[in-house]
Amino acid sequence: MSHTVTGETSDQPAGSNQQRGFFGRIWLFIRQVIGELKKVVAPSRRELVNYVLVVLVFVAFMMLLISVLDLGFGQVAIWLFGNGDQA
Repeated sequence: MSHTVTGETSDQPAGSNQQRGFFGRIWLFIRQVIGELKKVVAPSRRELVNYVLVVLVFVAFMMLLISVLDLGFGQVAIWLFGNGDQA
């Protein structure tokens, strides 16, 4: 049975993480992070503006929805329990 690991480096065989020291594992981690960061594609200006607008519209909608629900539940609570005035 063979064992394969994705993202494996060629200088160490598979399953050799036990042979690496503390600093060797940290160095391997840093190299893998740098390798993954090289794969990242930054959005274009148009995409970035589009993403920002979508987030702002969503946040505004959620603020409106929560405000309306809060006012509604507040009115229901006042109707159920009264204004707090003792007669």
